[in-house]
Amino acid sequence: MGKLLIICGATASGKTGLAIRCAKKLNTEIISADSQLVYKGLDIGTAKPDTAERQGITHYLIDLADPRRDFSVFDYKNAAVPIVDRLLSEGKTPIICGGTGFYINAILFERSYGNAGADKSVREKYAALLEEKGKEYLYSMLIKADRETAEKLHVNDVKRVIRALEIYETSGIKKSDQHDGFTPKYDYLAVAINYPREELYARIDRRVDDMFERGLLEEVENLIASGIDENCQCMQAIGYKEVIKCLKNGDNQSTMRDIIKINTRHYAKRQITFFKKLPNLVWLSPRDATTEKIEELLNDGQ
Repeated sequence: MGKLLIICGATASGKTGLAIRCAKKLNTEIISADSQLVYKGLDIGTAKPDTAERQGITHYLIDLADPRRDFSVFDYKNAAVPIVDRLLSEGKTPIICGGTGFYINAILFERSYGNAGADKSVREKYAALLEEKGKEYLYSMLIKADRETAEKLHVNDVKRVIRALEIYETSGIKKSDQHDGFTPKYDYLAVAINYPREELYARIDRRVDDMFERGLLEEVENLIASGIDENCQCMQAIGYKEVIKCLKNGDNQSTMRDIIKINTRHYAKRQITFFKKLPNLVWLSPRDATTEKIEELLNDGQ
């Protein structure tokens, strides 16, 4: 069996461009590992590569999900793994490209994620309880259902509190009873482009400015006008939730841009922290992030 090539790391670090260059060099295809690219209609704010940018390379798990529905890590795993296995059976090197670490781990390692997909009705129930009784009440419910998981979460981490409650309700299994480790299912090479922090932040700022120039504000307004509720999972993404909040507050575009830039920088830091835990990840300088270097790494030890 061949190797998987994982191209991961912080937002705006050039993952997509590198993946496309590698796919052309290796004559293979790309599986997106981005939790927002799965949604149809979210294009500008997600920096979704358009047809021209994809340069004829097949990309999977982009524009897969209706923006009105939730899409879980479990859903992603079920969609991605068969594609990985097929490409390997064809003698190709699947390229997994993205910044959603939980998606990448779902492919690489044996992880249960509660064996529970997203259940909209269950989440709506807990969202209603949150609205009615507050986050402290939800947290107290989790303490009763799964104290070990509750002790690892902060009361303010409402999204993960609800997910833990959802796992328990839909599967009957406590999240804390999962024993997920880092034993790989596949042989893989994982690389990330390691920009100096200030250079990465400058790239983020330029990307956000470009999003506004391309019509991010109009994209969000059109999504809402089409019936996408602001509380939908997809609208919690950076870029979308800030625009919605600023529109409500009557803020100008300059304020929106500044808030999105700050929040994207914070997200990039969290991504870097997450990927530092990925076993055997190779950090490449921008100068070394070439197809030649990656081919050399792929062939190393063979």
